[in-house]
Amino acid sequence: MSAYIIVEVKIHDPQTYEAYKKLTPGSLAPFGGEFTVRGGNPENMEGDWNPERIVVLKFPDKEKAKSWWHSDIYSQAKPLRYKAAESKMILVEGA
Repeated sequence: MSAYIIVEVKIHDPQTYEAYKKLTPGSLAPFGGEFTVRGGNPENMEGDWNPERIVVLKFPDKEKAKSWWHSDIYSQAKPLRYKAAESKMILVEGA
């Protein structure tokens, strides 16, 4: 079953975040990951959720998603994201 990592991002250092964005695509490929959504301008449809930026990553399964998260290659990018933004991230399985 496919797995998705859904991320809400609030950027406070755009320059550093741009550097992070350049590292991420290459880290996904070895795990079969891909961007489904990568961008800003979300529009609220219900409730009081008003995120600045949403990212959705798709993986072949939950284990591949977790392996990517814990990988050495993605560990090189994480410090940049931690420096540049506040994030909330969840992993869910889906069709």
